Amino acid sequence: MQIFLVGGAVRDRLLGLPVRERDWVVVGATPAELEAQGYRRVGRSFPVYLHPQSHEEYALARTELKTGPGYHGFDVRSDPSVTLEEDLWRRDLTINAIAEDDSGALIDPAGGQAHLRERLLHHVSDAFREDPVRILRVARFAARFHELGFRVAEATRQLMREMVEAGEVAALVPERVWQETESALGEPRPDIYFEVLHDCGALAVVFPEVAALFGVPQPEKWHPEIDTGKHILLALAQSARLGHTPEVRFAVLVHDLGKGTTPKHDLPRHPGHEERGVALVQQLCERLAIPNRFRNLAIAVTRHHGNCHRALELRPATILALLESLDAFRKANHVEPFLDACEADARGRTGLEGIPYPQRELLHAAWQAARCIDSSVVADQGLAGEALGAAIRQARLEACSAARTRFMAERTAPE
Repeated sequence: MQIFLVGGAVRDRLLGLPVRERDWVVVGATPAELEAQGYRRVGRSFPVYLHPQSHEEYALARTELKTGPGYHGFDVRSDPSVTLEEDLWRRDLTINAIAEDDSGALIDPAGGQAHLRERLLHHVSDAFREDPVRILRVARFAARFHELGFRVAEATRQLMREMVEAGEVAALVPERVWQETESALGEPRPDIYFEVLHDCGALAVVFPEVAALFGVPQPEKWHPEIDTGKHILLALAQSARLGHTPEVRFAVLVHDLGKGTTPKHDLPRHPGHEERGVALVQQLCERLAIPNRFRNLAIAVTRHHGNCHRALELRPATILALLESLDAFRKANHVEPFLDACEADARGRTGLEGIPYPQRELLHAAWQAARCIDSSVVADQGLAGEALGAAIRQARLEACSAARTRFMAERTAPE
């Protein structure tokens, strides 16, 4: 039995990055031998085990033969005769196909070290085309390593396009699409993930609602970049730069989906795109089984981002209605993520990335003033039921109005 460190741990150490987790491949062993040493099997489709002490993953060396469409169409062989090199050759990218033995020596049959130096994401072999998940993984690694100068090799881009044209991407299961996408949303440049998918044609298959935004014009006065798809990528990059959560980043990604269905006679304007977008967000989230914490914020941002951008022009009653629609007085954690997404949207425009966003400050000030209303003090007036609710709302409205007046006065006061 021989054990080798493989994959991301070797790659990240060679890049000088922190090693997040370590994976191992075992050559020359059987399942019975591992289980006799206390390893616990966790892989259903593949022979993967957890170490009895470290709980790190140990996989038996394996080969894979394509037998059908999609992610599950493989015949896996993992007997003791499978060599380390055979296991490495069935991996996705050369930079992930480097192994290290217990003496520190590197085994690199596909030239991954050279591609690390060249900052190149390159497939290991033509077997790459057998697994459509690898298209998503390449896009995710592009999002992770973009700021280190990595790019997708042209040969790999072409291979991905051929896979899309062959219909392989249509076989992806929704759960796996979302799993890779959620991970990509947490990477330093999530916009690159969607850019790579768009480039190879996969975006139109797995996220057709987002793909429909590319080529759709917007008024140049407000959007110097004009193209709605480009705006979405710029806004997503801003969201990442501002350190937003994956939930906020997803909301930024989908907030303008309604613009993809604007009648041509209305272009480049997009009247009513907010409400049209809500149905599309719901459709996308249902299809990919996206968790409610992503869905609910995305719907709120889609529906109300226009009012947020117009906050300086809104009457106090409209500001209060916006806060109520966010359930801001019962669930305080709804407000900041909503404002985060709207700020990223405002800054996701060519040449306007660094603009101030006073709308956020105004809405935050109004919310803080209104939430300080003590309902028990209002109740002491002898009110109950609907009358009490109306009185509390009136007090919040007055608080919003006062906060707005103070905010606008401070904005116009001479320095």
